[in-house]
Amino acid sequence: MSDFREARTQQLENEELMTGGIRYSIKGSGSQPTSRFNLFAGSKVSCSQGQSKINQELSQLKAGVDRLCRRCPWDWTFFQGNCYFFSKSQRNWKSSITACQEVGAQIVIIESDEEQSFLQQTSKNKGQTWMGMSDLNEESTWHWVDGSPLSSSFKKYWNKGEPNNAGEEDCAEFSGGGWNDASCDTEKFWICKNSSLSCSNN
Repeated sequence: MSDFREARTQQLENEELMTGGIRYSIKGSGSQPTSRFNLFAGSKVSCSQGQSKINQELSQLKAGVDRLCRRCPWDWTFFQGNCYFFSKSQRNWKSSITACQEVGAQIVIIESDEEQSFLQQTSKNKGQTWMGMSDLNEESTWHWVDGSPLSSSFKKYWNKGEPNNAGEEDCAEFSGGGWNDASCDTEKFWICKNSSLSCSNN
């Protein structure tokens, strides 16, 4: 689709250059003004018709784009039926939760090993990144923000020696190759999660 639009744009530019050259020829020459004007007038009609056709086809292209289904909003990433937003700025843990809620999403809760692997790899290049888990309600008892407890099968993802609660570290983050507990007041990147849209084949 992009190549087609570029070709149409180039065609329009060529027609504009041709018309501009005819205008210059009329202005720069004192001889045979009538015949040159007739040539220009004929080209103007042809150019106008061509431009009208291009505009019509562009309208059809735009209508086609509008009908395309996007499973996730722009700047979100699709993975296994969900959409993920990887922030470009940093906030503390509670503010990160609010940021996700403001866009109708939730700070990420991990539900499978595949999802964990995807999130760990994607966030690794950004640096330390909040997830939706803490032990704020009860020390050493980790819960996700929806109230569900941390599954014992996921405890393997803690980095060696973590969680260690060094200095009131009650919120979980992606750090390096695994998880770490950190002070909830520290500003870090965050990840929002939401269900993807269902695309119809009609």
